[in-house]
Order: sequence, then structure tokens, then C-alpha cells
Amino acid sequence: MKAILNYLFEHKTLTHAESKEVLTNISKCRYTYSEIAAFISVYLMRSITVDELSGFRDALLELCIPVNLKDFDTIDLCGTGGDGKNTFNISTLTAFVVAGAGGKVAKHGNYGVSSSCGSSNVMEYLGYQFSTDEAKLQQEMKRCGICFIHAPLFNPAMKNVAPVRKELKVKTFFNMLGPMVNPSFPNKQMVGVYSLELARLYNYLYQKTSKQYAIVHSLDGYDEVSLTSPFKLITNQKDAILSPADLGMETYKPSEIGGGNTIPEAAAIFTSILEGKGTTPQSQVIIANSALALNCYYPEKTLDSCIEMATDSLNGKKALGVFKKLLKN
Repeated sequence: MKAILNYLFEHKTLTHAESKEVLTNISKCRYTYSEIAAFISVYLMRSITVDELSGFRDALLELCIPVNLKDFDTIDLCGTGGDGKNTFNISTLTAFVVAGAGGKVAKHGNYGVSSSCGSSNVMEYLGYQFSTDEAKLQQEMKRCGICFIHAPLFNPAMKNVAPVRKELKVKTFFNMLGPMVNPSFPNKQMVGVYSLELARLYNYLYQKTSKQYAIVHSLDGYDEVSLTSPFKLITNQKDAILSPADLGMETYKPSEIGGGNTIPEAAAIFTSILEGKGTTPQSQVIIANSALALNCYYPEKTLDSCIEMATDSLNGKKALGVFKKLLKN
């Protein structure tokens, strides 16, 4: 690692093969936590290259414990995190709304690192038990239209670096990798990213796959459609900047979509929205993200029809029904 660090400190970059090898060695505990922290810190001071990001991704995908969900036409809804906005759990709520509207969701998630409550925190708090049992996950998909894939259980490299990420408490390139390394290899993906630069990187890499994808970034910094500003939307079909008005929605203040400061507070917001007790901004943000996810899942449908489907799933308590069924499964 010393040689790699000295090389990187000279403002040089790694090839795809070198990047892949480093991440493989991290997963096999061949470096100390201090060495890993130093390596991660390089990418806090400069941009990651396409070769580096794709090398890291390919290492994690090769090392993951795969989940066979190929009998289902699945979508993952996952944000990179790291935007520092501390919103409520938008992507997780969106997953239940999409499942309530008939989509099959293989939700990849993790504990919060740069926010107080990640998707895994809230699901665990509310009683969901993480599992690597493939039969259990397949059964959840059949009965509920959704299963939850807790990243540390399926990827040893992400698990081994977790203590370092927790101590650093800042976004790292592992935030960039999270949405790319779902071990069920979903056919479709909606991902929220924290910068336009990362949106372009994702688009470049996803263009080389067979995925149906949607990448979103709110221009005021959110890794989701926040309805607090216009947002960038990149799909297989288009690259556009849209405003909340383009969705028939209002623009809201950042304070209206806060996520609370503790896991119990975040969980209370989560359940209140599912139960139809959320504020208008909270519900509209979920409907906006869910509509775009449904448009990714059903590209033949219009965005207006996807907004109707998302609204019916949330307001008609279909998403709540999916959530309750999943906890009982």
C-alpha cells in the first residue's frame, strides 16, 4: 500500500486493473485501517476517474455474495448519500411506493454514514430482519414485491471498510459505489447522485450496460428529486433539466423535507408518510421520486400516468400494505 499511496500522492491515477486489485486486497484485510483511511482520503481531494470507479465496482461485484432474483424483473432505488442534507428516507419510501404500484424492487441499502439514519437503520429499527437467505428474499419478492439487501452482509469489502467510513463521517468513493454493486444485479435502476460530475460518470458507465436506468440530481445538491430546485434527469432516452412545475408540483423549502436527528425520529417520519399523515411536501417528494422510478420501470408509460400510479400507491395505502406484509413475511 505504501507504494500505491506514494504514487497517488504524486497526482497520478490508477488503471482499471490496479483499482480492482486494491479493492480486492481491502476485502481480504491486507491493509491496516490507517492505510485504508489514507487511500480513501486521496479521493476526497481529487476527482475519481472512470477507470478507477469501474475497477472498484468490478472488484466489489466479483467479491459479492450473489442473490438470484432473475425470475423477477427488478429495479433498485438507491442514492449515493453523501449530500449532507439529512433528508428523511426518500429512496426507501419510494421503494415501497413502487412495489405498491406493481414494480418488483430489490432494495440495496446500508447504515447511514454521513447522515443520521440510512435505509438500513430505519428498516432495522422498524423490525425488518436482514438476511442472506436467498429463499427468504425470493419469497419476499413473490409475496410483497420487494426485498431488502443489506450491503454489508453481501459484500465483504464494504463490510471491512465500514469502521473507517464511520470514523471519517464524510462521503467517500464508497458512496459512489453503493448503487452500482447490488448483488442481485437488477435489470433496472434509479439512482440519486450528489453532484453533476458523478451523474456524468454514472451515465458513462451505465451506457455500457443493458440496464434501463434513471439518474437524478437536484441542482441545489440533493442526491434525489427534492422539489427544492430544478433537477437533472438522465435516462437511456434523454438528458434534461426539469423543474418541480414540470411534474405539476410546487417548489418547497429544504426545511420541509428534513429527516430528524435520531433514528427514532426518522422512523416516525417514515411511518407517518406511509400512513398518509405526512406533510404535503413530504408526500409530494415521495410521489415525484416514485413517478420517475416507475417511468424507469415502465418506460412505455407516460410520466403523467406514472405520477397517477405513485399517487394511488401512496394515498391509497398500497405502499403501507406492502410494508406491513414485508414485516410479517
